[in-house]
Amino acid sequence: MTLLVDTSVWSLSLRRDPPELPELHELHRALSGRDLVVTTAIVVQELLQGLVSDAARATVREQMSRLGRIAVELDDHLAAAEAHIECRRRGVQLGTIDALLATLCVRKDLTLLTTDRDFLHAAPHLGLRVWRPS
Repeated sequence: MTLLVDTSVWSLSLRRDPPELPELHELHRALSGRDLVVTTAIVVQELLQGLVSDAARATVREQMSRLGRIAVELDDHLAAAEAHIECRRRGVQLGTIDALLATLCVRKDLTLLTTDRDFLHAAPHLGLRVWRPS
């Protein structure tokens, strides 16, 4: 399985005292080499924007550089706009960046690791695979 890890999970994992969540256990399990973990530039940007210290940003930049990266093309943005519209038609909130991440997962056959419940509501309408504890 290849995981695209959402900013929500990365942010929790970077806390000084991270909570006990199954998503964080799955992230650590995947990073130990059992699964492939990938990221995309927008997730890295969101993470860096939330960090105050230069040292923390440098550490995160270095850690993220070790992961596989998913390039985003114009067609991905076009599909994300359609995903956003489809969700809105069905009464589901899905932000711009979340629509892009969901679209990347569907188009690249990735599983999304997230704590953001909006993705769970959107998943059935988009064919999105969201990691759930077994």
